[in-house]
Order: sequence, then C-alpha cells, then structure tokens
Amino acid sequence: MNNDIFEAKCKKLVVEYSNKHIDKTDNTCITPKDVYIVWQCKTLQNSKALLSTTLSDGMYYELTYNGDKKQIYLDAYKKWENIEYEEEQ
Repeated sequence: MNNDIFEAKCKKLVVEYSNKHIDKTDNTCITPKDVYIVWQCKTLQNSKALLSTTLSDGMYYELTYNGDKKQIYLDAYKKWENIEYEEEQ
C-alpha cells in the first residue's frame, strides 16, 4: 500500500470511528478534511500513523498497517493529563 492510499484510508477510518462514538448531543459529524496526520512512518511493507481531529475531545489515533497480513489496526487514545517531573541532579 503506498503512502497516499494509506493516508486516505487512515483518515476515512478515523472519521468513521469518531462519528460513531461522538456524543449525539453535539449534533456534529466530521469529514476527512477535519482529520490531520501528526506523524507517519513506513518501514518495508508496514506503515504507522498518528492522527487527530479538529474536535476538542482530546482523542488521538494510532493506525498500523501490517503489510504481510494486509490488515489495518486502529487504536484510539484519550490524553488524561500531562504531568511535568524535574530531572534529579
């Protein structure tokens, strides 16, 4: 799978997942234009991408393409907090 096809498939899957899980009282849906790729890597026949959306729901998505099995896996995450720790001297 080339990068353009992988990116389009990832955005489509994130749109489908987000629209299925969005709070119905928000009365909104997203399109692929509302999804952006934060990071992407291709190694041999495998690809991985981290994506997010313009929604303010704190979600981000990791999609992995296994070229051997021709399968894409989607992991959905929500950031709960960001804690800073000082390095000990």
